[in-house]
Amino acid sequence: MAVKRRKLGNPLALAVMVTLWQKPMHPYEIAQTLRRQGKDTSTKINYGSLYTVVQNLQKHGFVEVTDVERQGNRPERTVYGLTAAGRQEATEWLSDLLAVPVKEFPVFESALSFLGAVHPDEAVRLLEERLKTLEVEAASSRGALEKLYESVPRLFLVEVEYRLHMVEAEAQWVRGFVEEIGNGGLPGVDAWRRFHETGELPPEFMEEIT
Repeated sequence: MAVKRRKLGNPLALAVMVTLWQKPMHPYEIAQTLRRQGKDTSTKINYGSLYTVVQNLQKHGFVEVTDVERQGNRPERTVYGLTAAGRQEATEWLSDLLAVPVKEFPVFESALSFLGAVHPDEAVRLLEERLKTLEVEAASSRGALEKLYESVPRLFLVEVEYRLHMVEAEAQWVRGFVEEIGNGGLPGVDAWRRFHETGELPPEFMEEIT
């Protein structure tokens, strides 16, 4: 099953539509609601992009102006509501994202693909540094989740749960990989080390390249 090509591909557009499903809001209120509900941890939010996204959603008929608020000497605030087309688009888009895995390109994965460019000892040092950060993040997220469970239904915390599990899984992998490099159990680690110490590309590496 392939993911349908959408008129808007920015994840912030989906966040805006789902937020407007709650009630009509002006862009500043949308941003505040997303932050208050903790969605800024899973979706990148900035005011400049948000206003552009709302305008594009209106252009495609997914949101519409429902009111213009005037309070004293403050500038007018345009309130937007979700249209029927917007509800359908949000539902279909979310369904695709939940059901169909897509290839993403995390920066860490990209860095790992070029790991051989650093000395094994330096790789161990850098990965141990990363591991410490991951362990702190996991402990912090775990504590925050336990606190949030007391007042927020789990349904609204599943993305935090997912992130915690991903961090824990990454930490577990990094921990094991560092151990393999350190104890020489990683196939090719001796050739990797020799390359950095002599500057000569080992024959086994040449075979992989050619």
